[in-house]
Amino acid sequence: MLDTTYIKRDVFMRFKDAICVVTDFQHVNPGKGSAFVRVRLKNVQTGKTVEHTFKAGEAVDIVELTRSNMQYLYRDADSFYFMDQAYEQHAIPADLLGEKGQYLKEGQEVAVLLDDTTPLSIDIPKKLTFKVTESAPAVKGDTASGGRMTKEVMLENGMKVAVPLFIEQGDAVVVNTEAGEYVERAK
Repeated sequence: MLDTTYIKRDVFMRFKDAICVVTDFQHVNPGKGSAFVRVRLKNVQTGKTVEHTFKAGEAVDIVELTRSNMQYLYRDADSFYFMDQAYEQHAIPADLLGEKGQYLKEGQEVAVLLDDTTPLSIDIPKKLTFKVTESAPAVKGDTASGGRMTKEVMLENGMKVAVPLFIEQGDAVVVNTEAGEYVERAK
């Protein structure tokens, strides 16, 4: 058992005999009274969301997950599908992955987080490189207003990102997966 200082987003914990993922949290230290942690938890089996308040330093049951490298295969309406080294397919519900799912592209190797044999989430790097598939051409004179102009481009995974005007179709760009923003042109 660990205490509330280990609570952060995307951490899995056992709460009322169910495995839940922390979707949001807030450490509060009021002027009067003792500190506490307000947490929003999502049950991985039912998808139900519940809010709970823990006293600061209270023991919580953080679930230790194993990591397994798997290949991303495809997505259907409800789930993302991965294949392990033994050629077995594993599905993770789309609502459980949340925003992480938009950074996946077919054939990509990812670390899948498992509780025993049940896949619960994926671990993606903070920065990923994608190829630009659609981009409007930059028009001469657009940069006269200080060079901070951006345009929206479509990436190979279907995601849209605002990039500087000099990025063209076929370029590779690095995207920050935490903020969903353009970082730099890939080298």
